[in-house]
Amino acid sequence: MTDALSNPDESADDNPCPAAFDVPEQPAWAPEDIDPRIPSVARVYDYVVGGVHNFAVDRDIADRAASMWPEVPLILRENRAVLRRFVRFLAGEGIRQFLDIGSGIPTAGNVHEVLAVPAPDAKVVYVDIDPVAVMHSQAILDGNPNALAVHGDFTEIDAVLSDPAVNRMIDFTQPVAVLLAALLHFILDDADPAGSLARIRARMAPGSYLALTHFSDEGPPDKVAQFVDMSRETPNPLTLRSKQQIAAFLDGLQAVTPGLVYLPLWRPDSPDDVDENPERFSSFAGIGYRGR
Repeated sequence: MTDALSNPDESADDNPCPAAFDVPEQPAWAPEDIDPRIPSVARVYDYVVGGVHNFAVDRDIADRAASMWPEVPLILRENRAVLRRFVRFLAGEGIRQFLDIGSGIPTAGNVHEVLAVPAPDAKVVYVDIDPVAVMHSQAILDGNPNALAVHGDFTEIDAVLSDPAVNRMIDFTQPVAVLLAALLHFILDDADPAGSLARIRARMAPGSYLALTHFSDEGPPDKVAQFVDMSRETPNPLTLRSKQQIAAFLDGLQAVTPGLVYLPLWRPDSPDDVDENPERFSSFAGIGYRGR
């Protein structure tokens, strides 16, 4: 789900809410250098979608967000559903290489799991900066020759694209699908997301796809402001953008029907799945295609 997440090198004095929680006993699944008092976007997402790899501080911020804006958990869950629809569509288009940047903590419906039926031979690389997400991805993928997880940062995209492990799995001379689900709204404008995307496009062979979802600024102004303020308790505050700004991230690519739309409207599995008020999701989904 996100790329730039918790920073294990931060001291307790830098913790945005150092007194809120006592330091709990470190669970077996957590790396020793993770501070359980600092919330992580990946672990908040994990909690909302029903995972177990989260701390009290993560659950607290998720519960407060849901109390303030009840649609937030629904938005996060629909984002995961859209990712699954992305993957099924791309597999149907013949894509057999997937680079999932900001993949987050593995939960049900991982990319390689979705591909198991339509494209069991597909190659998948998960990239995330959160050590918990990477560790659990590696544990799940142990023994899987077609998928791997690496530590990487979207804001240092050249290092990701040149990573030897990534290049052993992904042949950039052939079509690839780059997935950026719920990532770019955690990338500050100062970090030049457009520049990173330009370098990704430059590596994509003709016939490749770039898929993204992005939280927008179209929600109720008071709730949006509170939500952004709450995100500042994490190491990675939100940067919400307009639909026009989000669409610009797909510049240089051909829009795949239905274009950039609210999450539930992107190729729903059934008309019955379309929410009667899709704009309440305040998030957009879209795919761009690099023509041959």
